[in-house]
Amino acid sequence: MATFTEQAYYGGAIKGIIPQGWMDSSAFREVPDHQEIFLSPTTLSSQIIELNSRVSPDEALAHSTTPADTTPDLAAALYHIHDVCDNEDTLEITQSPYPVTMARMRSAPGVTAYRGEATITSRNSGSDRNRGREGSVGGAAAGSSAEGALTTLTSCFFLLVRLAAQETDLLVFVNVPRKEFEAARDEAGLVREEELARGIVDGLVERLEVVDWGLFV
Repeated sequence: MATFTEQAYYGGAIKGIIPQGWMDSSAFREVPDHQEIFLSPTTLSSQIIELNSRVSPDEALAHSTTPADTTPDLAAALYHIHDVCDNEDTLEITQSPYPVTMARMRSAPGVTAYRGEATITSRNSGSDRNRGREGSVGGAAAGSSAEGALTTLTSCFFLLVRLAAQETDLLVFVNVPRKEFEAARDEAGLVREEELARGIVDGLVERLEVVDWGLFV
């Protein structure tokens, strides 16, 4: 069973968890100020936390992929997960976003949260973009399409925490590129890694908290 350790984000203004032994990406590469990125030492999996401007209801509901009867908060969750994809990526929502209660933010006004799951198919040149996105969560190339283009499949487990008073959307993406497991024909290993990713989101729902709300001033 996976073990998680408490982790400070954004200089300690926010606290959450990471899997034991995962590495802080900022120790060996530059990370944008609005992101925190943690990497598995044994696989290509990553945990990415982002602080973004809150998506307005009009902007979220106007997105071409949003069903007409979707609420603004659910539309925002779909907006953000589509936003991590490149233009040529294919996104399949495998678990539609659903509301969750953030255990350590119950008393904070205007906090709503949603979690979900998706599979992203990316066409790329083999770069490992999974370890900190610049518009994509794709990873290293993982096989060939019928046209011969290199592709990768990435399982994405996401959590959106909407901080209305702070006009901020806090996002967590836990990305599991499937290539290494498929190449080794290690289906059991992929199942374990995806369960770990779900466990990260489970743990954040219970333990994510804002320690210093001044971060958003």
